[in-house]
Amino acid sequence: MDIRQLDRRALALTGETVSRVKTGHLRWATPCADWTVYGLLRHLVCQNEGFAASARGAGGTWAVWRDGDLGDDPAGAYEASACEVTTAFAEDAVMERRFALPEVGEGFTVPGRAAIGFHLLDHVAHAWDIAVTIGAPWEPGAELTAAALRVAARVPDEGRGAGAAFRRRIAVPDDAPPGDRLLALVGRDPSWTPGPC
Repeated sequence: MDIRQLDRRALALTGETVSRVKTGHLRWATPCADWTVYGLLRHLVCQNEGFAASARGAGGTWAVWRDGDLGDDPAGAYEASACEVTTAFAEDAVMERRFALPEVGEGFTVPGRAAIGFHLLDHVAHAWDIAVTIGAPWEPGAELTAAALRVAARVPDEGRGAGAAFRRRIAVPDDAPPGDRLLALVGRDPSWTPGPC
């Protein structure tokens, strides 16, 4: 399946989760260190806008990755940014175009196919972050989970950690379910539960 179709599934998964966020959830802490639900939603909007800009050849400056604005409608802001990135990814030449990813490193670029894989992984993982925080379901399905696992397995250990695009891997049993293995590969503890709000 085209990675862009799978990415649209990841956006829909996240969008469904974001639609369940209530105003009272916005200050809650998430599994992402130092991010509340509000901060994580803003990050997702910023990522969508940044990847869309990068798909158009204009993603090399940090400003386009940091301007996300939730306004008074976080779910609406997310949906608008998801539409923007989906449109940008749909261009014919996007799969081979070089995407700038300043979050990974200044001047760092990857082919569009790899960049869209990173975007997919980011959304599948962050959908879980929000879902587990607010008590919503997280059901990416076997095909989307497998695609995200393939991307996560290729992320090197070097450069992972606090403040980096990816956290350090967490050990889980070899027979852990695919969703738990995916979460562990991107530094999430599958048994995480929210604390007092």
